[in-house]
Amino acid sequence: MSGAGRSYNPSTSVFAGMTTAQLQTALANAQTALIELQTGAKAVTLSYTQGDGTKSVTYSPASASGLVMLIKQLQAQLGIVCHPRRPLNFRFR
Repeated sequence: MSGAGRSYNPSTSVFAGMTTAQLQTALANAQTALIELQTGAKAVTLSYTQGDGTKSVTYSPASASGLVMLIKQLQAQLGIVCHPRRPLNFRFR
């Protein structure tokens, strides 16, 4: 995603070329997969369509962090803020 001193560039990401609807569907699928994975509901296979065809990825409990990273990348591609808001600090004089 983005590291120190770098900003996320949607035009050069691995998701460049996907429509907003495709990205939203992929995000919803990934979030559902993560919930099911973390609750032990079932083994997870996630499928999504990219410009060159359909992709399918199977996640196991050991790769939940990879699924979280996928969610963050999809959110960044959609312009969803992926970091919490800084706390408000009040200064009284």
